[in-house]
Amino acid sequence: MLYGRTAEQERLARLLAEACAGRSGALLLRGEAGIGKTALLDWLAGTAAAPAENGTTGDGREVRVLRVTGVEPEADLAFGGLVQLLWPVQDRLNALPAPQAAALRAILGTGREQRGPDRFLTGLAVLTVLAELAEDGPLLCLVDDAQWLDRATAEALLFAARRLAAEGVAMVLAGRDDDGFTAPGIPELPLPRLDFEDSSRLLADRGRAPALHSQIITESAGNPLALIEFDAARSDQPHQHAPLPVADRVSSAFRARIGGLPERTRLMMLIAAAEGRGDLPLLLRASELLGVDLGDLAEAERTGLMHVMDGAVTFRHPLIASATYQDAVLARRIAVHRALAEAASDPDCRARHLLAVATGPDQEAALELAAAAGRARGRTAYAAASGLFGQAARLTTDPRQRSSWLAEAAALALAAGHAAQADRLALEASELADAWAGGLADGLADGSVDGLADDPAAGARVASVRAAVAFELGDRNEAAHGLLARVGNATPNSAPNATPNSAPPEASGLLRTAAAYGWLAGDADAVRTAAARLATAVGAADPLVEGLERLCEDDAEHGLPLLTRFLEGRPDATGPRDADEAAQAIRMLALTCGLLLGDDEAAHTLASAEVRRCRSQALIGQLPYALDVLAQTHLLAGHHRDAEAAVTEAEEIARDTGMRRRLVRLGAVRARMAAIEGDARRVRELADATPPALRTDVDCALVLLDLGLGDFGSALSRLDPPPPGPDRYTWLSLSTAADQIEAAVRLGQPERAEEALRHCESWARATKAPWAQAVALRCRALIDDRPEPYAQALNLHEKGGRPFERARTELLYGEWLRRARRPNEAREVLRSALATFERLRAEPWVGRAAAELRATGERRVAARVPAENPIDRLTPQELQVVRLARDGSSSREIAAQLFLSRRTVEHHLYKAYPKLGVGSRRELARLDLG
Repeated sequence: MLYGRTAEQERLARLLAEACAGRSGALLLRGEAGIGKTALLDWLAGTAAAPAENGTTGDGREVRVLRVTGVEPEADLAFGGLVQLLWPVQDRLNALPAPQAAALRAILGTGREQRGPDRFLTGLAVLTVLAELAEDGPLLCLVDDAQWLDRATAEALLFAARRLAAEGVAMVLAGRDDDGFTAPGIPELPLPRLDFEDSSRLLADRGRAPALHSQIITESAGNPLALIEFDAARSDQPHQHAPLPVADRVSSAFRARIGGLPERTRLMMLIAAAEGRGDLPLLLRASELLGVDLGDLAEAERTGLMHVMDGAVTFRHPLIASATYQDAVLARRIAVHRALAEAASDPDCRARHLLAVATGPDQEAALELAAAAGRARGRTAYAAASGLFGQAARLTTDPRQRSSWLAEAAALALAAGHAAQADRLALEASELADAWAGGLADGLADGSVDGLADDPAAGARVASVRAAVAFELGDRNEAAHGLLARVGNATPNSAPNATPNSAPPEASGLLRTAAAYGWLAGDADAVRTAAARLATAVGAADPLVEGLERLCEDDAEHGLPLLTRFLEGRPDATGPRDADEAAQAIRMLALTCGLLLGDDEAAHTLASAEVRRCRSQALIGQLPYALDVLAQTHLLAGHHRDAEAAVTEAEEIARDTGMRRRLVRLGAVRARMAAIEGDARRVRELADATPPALRTDVDCALVLLDLGLGDFGSALSRLDPPPPGPDRYTWLSLSTAADQIEAAVRLGQPERAEEALRHCESWARATKAPWAQAVALRCRALIDDRPEPYAQALNLHEKGGRPFERARTELLYGEWLRRARRPNEAREVLRSALATFERLRAEPWVGRAAAELRATGERRVAARVPAENPIDRLTPQELQVVRLARDGSSSREIAAQLFLSRRTVEHHLYKAYPKLGVGSRRELARLDLG
């Protein structure tokens, strides 16, 4: 019987009922220790298992219950919780796509797979297996003590929980409100303490006389577990005077009860608390080494502190285990962990207990931990692997290994999405290397650290991690300057087998990465410095770095051809998996180069290939950037719904992975779309949410908005003077230069457009992109007030690319023709412009084109609502699903690509078919979906 939990029970019952109706959901119960989270989970499990209306659906299918409980000693045991959850259903893995099944078999230790491709593949596999289980009937997944789950399990479960939709799965997590467990995107239900009435009912149910209720309720402060334990301990502790938190007072009561047990019982309880998993065979082997046995637990069972059943040993409440462990002296705890390490058959379990035994440097324990870290890394449990490598580094007696393991721990923390932790570890490794270089490291005099500074690979890894962290979370300029400081004044490689004038590979790689980060951060000085040092060290120019340097000097004529050479020689976007931080920075820049070169089609091809690569290899940490560039190419091609779909997916992933800076940068595409459509409120909201260091692209959107709304003064002055160096070559730079030229002419101040015109024409000549040359000709026509450049521009626009820019050229040419009293010619181009603006829903521009048409004498000019496009009826995710289905992908293939369950994919198709007026996949092939 639960007291005071009626509202919470109703909320949980609704969640279960929704799952029985085929709709999924997740909920996090949050509250202090002893507040009743486990009791509510037990009640819900019992409700699901009850006969008739509660335990079955309308078609008679039973509700399956899966359950996992976090165990504090196993918080560093990679995927320990997932093994507990999925072990009973491992027979269902055969139904999963092969990569997902292999990832879970590697975790369960039942397959040959040694390394999964990415931690998020595991999350997708968990989502898929839950959905497959729900095919048989509703599924209830209960997660207790979530604050003690290992991080890899927590990430996989939360990844799945956030993507539940139409599978018939209910997931309920329970965690303490003071232990740092967070579940972004999951609704929370806080559990309050019981009021006086409900507390009295609980005590009355336990047979306590009403006259004694008040004191017990006051001491317990309405905490249910405290009510029960203070009631049980009242004869031994009639008064509680210490002003302690309720959880501490409950622990104190438990310690008092434990202290009254026989010595041998307390030792057996300590072994169980230290072991943590309830593994009875291991506990018995360890107890034999310490001279006790299972019979010594009888008194703990009799008093209700522990339970032994079904081959497992469990404490009635986690606080009992904590009280048992914390009340034992250090020497006794070490002896118990040593016995458990000796008795353990699992190497990861042995490593965990050796860590608890170590009180100082211990090379044996360090090597065991490093081996465990390697196994965790192979299972893609990057967070757990990072922690284990960090612990190994602190125990090793070999400073060279310490530096290397810290570097690896930092890289893995970054891969796990924990950038702040990665930075701390990388800083520690860097300081250790610096200490050795300065003669400060311990043991330098006896040569025990000889060679530490001669590990350039570890040093480069540390520098790359710190740069990646700085780029995503800190000062973007710091990313490049940190790498430059690491390399110093690079000199040619002096190794015996080095080629003449060749730099050490680590130095040249870091310098190229520094140039890439410098460019992406808009730091021209960093690009120039990296270029100079690389030329000195290598003895030859690098096309990428030299090309970026030339653009920093506004020399598009020579810079852009060099970038073309770089792209032609780049690693194939569909090639082998490469999650190295430095390689990823270069890959990011390669995607951007397509837009820099004005070749929107090539940029789209590159970005699409990179998105496919990230999807197929589950490189979800790299996917948001690829989706961002893909969204930019969609937007420039006039496919606004596709751009929105790509940005929406990128934003969701960025939120999941904590990529806050990436999330902000994704706003530039939305701002540009809103500016075209004349949504001033939306553009300004996005601008206000963007830090000054990331504002260039959003400011470009504001310039376009100002121009469209007729605020020519703001449009001209907003980016005056224009940003220097790399920021002049963003994906919108040419368009914004053209915007400012038009604003200057309309203000009657064409002289203020001279610099922008020079930049525009120089860039267009170097790119040789027809649309870019057309825009440059349009700008020249505005300045010179002549028709010939307009006509030439329209001829170039015929070759395709950027329909919004074409419509603007048509609008300006139509205006010129009308002023020249050539109305018939003006109407033809103005009608074309109006049609494009209407299709793009560019409201300010629709108004201008319609007004110009009326001024030519056109009588029936009304801004028309364009014929509804079927895809406008779809949500962004429905659009993605429908497009993939039209192209022949199966539901399972679509699910794997979009990180959804198969049931959710089919749910989206079910909702999309009537919106599109079709009834099957076969009919989708006949639709024009843009």
